[in-house]
Formats: sequence, C-alpha cells, structure tokens
Amino acid sequence: MIRIVLADDHTIVREGLKQILAGASEVTVAGEACNGLEVMARVRDLEFDVLLLDMSMPGKSGIELIKQVHSEKPRLRILVLSMHEEPQYAMRAIKAGAAGYLTKDSASAMLVSAIRKVAGGGAFISTEVAEQLALDAMPQSDGPPHHALSDREFQVFHLLVSGKSVTEIGGRLNLSVKTVSTHKAHIMQKMGMSNQAALIRYAINHGLLDESAGAG
Repeated sequence: MIRIVLADDHTIVREGLKQILAGASEVTVAGEACNGLEVMARVRDLEFDVLLLDMSMPGKSGIELIKQVHSEKPRLRILVLSMHEEPQYAMRAIKAGAAGYLTKDSASAMLVSAIRKVAGGGAFISTEVAEQLALDAMPQSDGPPHHALSDREFQVFHLLVSGKSVTEIGGRLNLSVKTVSTHKAHIMQKMGMSNQAALIRYAINHGLLDESAGAG
C-alpha cells in the first residue's frame, strides 16, 4: 500500500485529487495539509510514503518547503504538483529534493502512474527537464539568464513579473521591503536589465508567465 499526504491550500483541489486516486486500490490518503506549517506537522507526525505537494501555498512553500521536508525526512518521496509548465520550475524542485514534478493540467491522466513511479524509487520528470538537468551538469554549460538566479531570487522574479509590488512580495514571503529590494537589484544585475518592464517582456518571451501567474 502506498500512503500519501495531499498538500494543497484549495479544498476543491484536494477533493479532486482524492477522486482521481479513488480508482487506485494500492493508494491510500494518510493525511492532508493546506499550508507549509501543516505540511511539516504531517511530515513529523505521520508515517507515509509520498508527499503530493503543491508549489504555491500560504506561508513557507515551494523550493524552501521542499528543502525543509527533504532535510528532515530525506527518504520521504516528494511529488510536486504545480501550475507551471516551464522546465525551470521543475529543475529547481528536483534539485531541492523532489522526486517528481507533475503539472496540474496533466494530473488527471498521469497522477497515479507518477505516484507509483516515485513511490518505487524512481523519478517522474519530463524529457525536457531530464535533458536540461543533464546540460546543467556539464562543465561550462551556458543557459538563459534566469538560470543564474538563486531559488529565492527566482521566486521574487516571478512575483515581480506577475505584477506584485516590492511591499506585496515582502508580505507574501515574510521578508522586509529592504531585503526584497536587494533581491530585485541582484535580479536586474544578473539579467542585465534596467527596469521591471524589461523583466516582464523577458518572462513572456521565455514562457515564464502563464494565466495563473501570481496566483500563489
């Protein structure tokens, strides 16, 4: 039996996932979580095999949360469920400790097979992500400018191009306005851009924005 915990801040999403999993007799839902604090509580209090983790939840989430879960329970398999199709998100999740990355658009068709794969010790990633991970591992591998951003900078970058102000980003990420402004300056410098409009154009051209961008 594969025991999983569902972590998503939307009740309707968790209910939908449970409906998908109802047809898989070897999968049982051991618990649920709707924010980062609840995720860590489940990780510490429950025995289970796979954490199905939404990338965007209130409080600590995304790469930070993956890293914390992985550091406390390195053998726990993490399958990320995200609205973002861009391989960059998947690459950062895998590097942080996730075993698989599944977009919400493909969840209905591939969720059960993805859970089976990661529960069995395998990785569930797209061919594009596997190729990019291989390229990044090669010496002198040059990628697009946003690959040079740290995980936190990439998080701030995505919120900036989604139209969030420095104050809003600080509130969402529990950072001071000064810290967010420093991250913004580093992002501009690393990407060779002088204003937010240029960042937004870059994000559009590289498929880093979608209709759900900034939703959480």
